[in-house]
Amino acid sequence: MSGYGHGDGERTFAALPPARGGAFTRTWWGQVWLKALEDTALDGQQLKAGRRHARAGAVGAVSVRPGRITAVVKDRDGTAHRSDVLVREFSGEEWERLLDLAVDSAGHIAALLDREMPPHLVEDAAAAGLDLLPGVGDLDPECGCEAWDHCPHTAALCYQVARLLDEDPFVLLLMRGRGERTLLDQLQERSASRAAAPPARDGDDGDGASGDVGGMPGVPAGEAYASAFLLPPLPGPPGVPDAPGRAPSLDTDTEPEPGVDPAALEFLAADAAERAHRLLAEALGSDGGVPGCAEAGLTGAQDAVRLAAASPAPWIAARLTAGSGRSRAEMDLATRAWRLGGAAALAVLEEEWTPDSEALTRAGARLAEAWEDDERPVLRRAGGARWTAVGAEAQLRLGEDGRWWPYLKSGGRWTPAGPPDRDPAAALATASAAGAV
Repeated sequence: MSGYGHGDGERTFAALPPARGGAFTRTWWGQVWLKALEDTALDGQQLKAGRRHARAGAVGAVSVRPGRITAVVKDRDGTAHRSDVLVREFSGEEWERLLDLAVDSAGHIAALLDREMPPHLVEDAAAAGLDLLPGVGDLDPECGCEAWDHCPHTAALCYQVARLLDEDPFVLLLMRGRGERTLLDQLQERSASRAAAPPARDGDDGDGASGDVGGMPGVPAGEAYASAFLLPPLPGPPGVPDAPGRAPSLDTDTEPEPGVDPAALEFLAADAAERAHRLLAEALGSDGGVPGCAEAGLTGAQDAVRLAAASPAPWIAARLTAGSGRSRAEMDLATRAWRLGGAAALAVLEEEWTPDSEALTRAGARLAEAWEDDERPVLRRAGGARWTAVGAEAQLRLGEDGRWWPYLKSGGRWTPAGPPDRDPAAALATASAAGAV
């Protein structure tokens, strides 16, 4: 179960499906919630009708915020009523007391993180004068049907909320005034403050140990996990280095293994460092000044083009060309495309896709509206997603992302002429300008 909504102060839960048989709640805290409803309502028939509404799926999305739960509940005839149930919020001073109690035991935090309501926390809170779970009279109804007591609509809402509480006791804590994120942040901050305080000396046996004689006692896994959660927060992420790290030099006196080329390895190591730098910049959200983030999911032949586009030494470019299965002329075209638009440009050059009828209709409409009537060139579809300008050595290619790529015929080959454009007229102008040079 997950809630969506408006920040930490409100959560909205989608309408739950009808409940087919069985009890509405399976947890002890859900049962306490329903007992508070049943002890508060004066008319048992209204509660029965509310149970029927909830089982039938008549309760819409449930909004939970401090002091109030709300939903629209429908009658059998479809009449909708906004229903609210009010729950008393804790004061700031009461929350301070409850936070102290929770931090006192790592087991309390472990249980909450495991989506359970720790009974000892409820008992400790009650001893401190805080009724965490509602009691008689604590669920105050308000309904659009104008009933003065719990009606079938507010009762149905309470039964539905019992199902939500089963899955997440933080729903109850939000009713009392604190959302999950806020509460966990405050618990972590309080725990960190305590950890920074000087340790108490009571019980010190003189040798620096204050635990059981004979060794450390066992710690339940849940408490160990909660203690780790409550450690001081981690420092922020580091900044992005100004440049990639330098690849190690492999020019040593050691004879390399047969088939291993140290210079080629140095080239690949430098490329890996550059890609790692770009990925780090992207992950930390500071890639605005880093051109061309590293491509992912490339085939070997595509990655060979990416590497060759970086203008390596001629002998490395020759190895990449041979390894990719391309001729030198084909690699020259491929690297030109890559420099203009990466993997997307390479796909437009080397792969031919055929748009479906809907995409072709959209493309035709875009071509028709791109020029004034007296300026529109004659374009002939050359198959797939390619349109050639009649009487000119220019072509438009439509990418699968809807961008138009300019091409120019040179030396009997269609050659990428520039970057893509959403406007086919602008793309064709780029191709024409390239041909005039």
